[in-house]
Amino acid sequence: MTSVHHNTVSSSATSPLRLGIAGLGTVGTGVIRLIRQHDDLLRNRTGRGIEVVAVSARNRTRDRGIDLSGLRWHDNPTALANDPDVDVVVELMGGAEGAARTLVTEALKAGKAVVTANKALVARHAQELAHLSHEHKAPLLFEAAVAGGIPAIKMVREGVAADALTRLGGILNGTSNFILTEMAETGRAFEDVLKEAQDKGYAEADPSADIDGWDAAHKLSILTAIAFRPIVFDSLAVSGMRRITTDDIHQARKLGYAIKMLGVARRLPEDRVEAWVQPCLIPARSGLAQVNGVYNALTTEGPFSGPITISGQGAGEGPTADAVMADVIDLARGHGLPLWGRGDEQAPIPCEPVGNLASRFYLRITLANSVNADTSLSELRTILGNEDIAVEQGHHHTSQGGATQIILLTKPVTLNNIDRILPILEEMPIVQGTPLALKVEDLP
Repeated sequence: MTSVHHNTVSSSATSPLRLGIAGLGTVGTGVIRLIRQHDDLLRNRTGRGIEVVAVSARNRTRDRGIDLSGLRWHDNPTALANDPDVDVVVELMGGAEGAARTLVTEALKAGKAVVTANKALVARHAQELAHLSHEHKAPLLFEAAVAGGIPAIKMVREGVAADALTRLGGILNGTSNFILTEMAETGRAFEDVLKEAQDKGYAEADPSADIDGWDAAHKLSILTAIAFRPIVFDSLAVSGMRRITTDDIHQARKLGYAIKMLGVARRLPEDRVEAWVQPCLIPARSGLAQVNGVYNALTTEGPFSGPITISGQGAGEGPTADAVMADVIDLARGHGLPLWGRGDEQAPIPCEPVGNLASRFYLRITLANSVNADTSLSELRTILGNEDIAVEQGHHHTSQGGATQIILLTKPVTLNNIDRILPILEEMPIVQGTPLALKVEDLP
């Protein structure tokens, strides 16, 4: 790590490092609680005190279960950027726009170090933030933005910094993993388990960020920028898991697979990058298939380091507060890094179109009532063959709802080919509803 000789981070290596926290939800209060409980430990590990001197949140009167009486309160969070007693701004409000974006950009312009857990902000405004951080020599650290308590950023930016990684990815969203795990273990329907996830606080009232893949996409975009190079966020291919049924999970298991929501990025020749988020079939014996519940996991692979997987809780007050403090400790020690761990400012590039990427696919086709399953299976194999889609194996079964479903596993074929055949299948008189296609990702 390069040292940052910067007046805001370290006017004196022994004077306390003073934090201003914007956002006093579970993570913000968790950070204050952690600092107060581990005061001696933090002092031993950094050689100086770390203290919260100022805070900002929407509601002054709400009982947050901690004593805030000794702290300066700013109604406008942007005031933290200009508070002379604040060395480090800790942004925990969330949101890619609005108050969070204003605070972070103003703090960087003021030359203050920033620690954030805001994945949407970092993913969507990476180029602007990297430029401000570079121009004003103000570190911007965001360990807590990816995978909660797992040191995912540190692993990619520091742990394997000497290796030219070829691939990274994994289970980057705990809510979707909890839902798929519960469906697999209990046989309950998607909507039923989603409601439980909301009741337990794992999923928001609007769960789209988790189950439609956007939360994982923000995290993958950040990891890709560090491991390979920055990408244009909107070029990332993202598809969600709303159409996966318990039947799909059981049929995948029969074929030797588990269904997991994955985010994966690969380095391609000529400095190109492949990156996508989608539900996939992965071998049931693979390491990622064993990662269940609200846990996240990240695997990196490189020619020197080989495959490395880390796993842990991806959200929650404790793990996320711990990740925030990992960055604060770096700053207290006088360490800072360029945004992506490199000195140059690279312009984002678009990801490769995923339509050209070949893999095997799982197809689930529901038959219309009263058609013959064996004849239909034979007919579907013929139609797919005519479209250059070879079928590795196929069978039929009766779904929980009593419908007959054809389950096919194709040989490697491009997504473009699959996308072309799905509307053709849907129009067939023997087919009812829209067929489902899921990528097969053959992990080690």
